[in-house]
Amino acid sequence: MLLEFIAILAAGFGLAGIALALNIALRKRLPQWIVPAAAGAGMLLMAIWLEYSWFERTTGTFPEGVEVVSSNQVRSWYRPWTYVVPLTNRLIAIDSRFNRRHADRPGQVLTRVILAGRWEPTRQFGAVYDCIGHRRADLLDQVELREDGSLGNATWVQLSADDAALRIACGR
Repeated sequence: MLLEFIAILAAGFGLAGIALALNIALRKRLPQWIVPAAAGAGMLLMAIWLEYSWFERTTGTFPEGVEVVSSNQVRSWYRPWTYVVPLTNRLIAIDSRFNRRHADRPGQVLTRVILAGRWEPTRQFGAVYDCIGHRRADLLDQVELREDGSLGNATWVQLSADDAALRIACGR
């Protein structure tokens, strides 16, 4: 966040400097408001670019084996440009690098789910996907992983057969 603030200030100073140099080169024929207007435009444009590039910058750092299964797009009145191009502010990804299967339960896979949001800390948790029954159980504090591979105290969530997270976790 601090680095983005510094980048926004640098963009403002940079565009103001360009406007000032242009005004000097034109022997001060431009209106006096051009330098502060250029600073404001530079800061606003940098802030918009940082907001819209967040998704690509975040997913670009994911290693191979991490796939985005869902993203959230928003529109808001105080950002009128989001009505033209919605802003992506959250994502859900599956980290298949840590997939595990139990010999007694080959239709189930234990994987890692990643939740990331703009201006939010990234969260990770384990989840078991039942590839045959099309359901998911999140591994929370009360869930027990038994020796036979079954889950105790798990709450299963029914999923559709074409759910993106289910397809990626199960390797389809």
